[in-house]
Amino acid sequence: MLVLMRAVKENPQMTQRDLSVSVGLSLGKINYLIRAMIEKGYIKAENFRNSKNKIAYLYYLTPNGVEEKAKITYRFLRRKMVEYEKLEKEIQNLKKEVSLLDNSTANREKS
Repeated sequence: MLVLMRAVKENPQMTQRDLSVSVGLSLGKINYLIRAMIEKGYIKAENFRNSKNKIAYLYYLTPNGVEEKAKITYRFLRRKMVEYEKLEKEIQNLKKEVSLLDNSTANREKS
């Protein structure tokens, strides 16, 4: 949902088909998500005429949508920071292991 919210914020004139390509989800999934976000009050859709003389929609993040996007971003960032810290510890442990193996191998070669 965060990726879709970003895409809508960046370009409100994107069609659902454009959003589908941009976000990498099926058109049906985009339609479902857009409708759900409209129902929740995160996105507002307005009609406009595009250059091909067809009715199209502008999708806007509502103030509630902006707030929800911020919450989602915060939770995502917090989760990724925890993952990063775990990876950082694992990398340090692996470096110690490699260093011990290198030292052990070097000592055996000197003997």
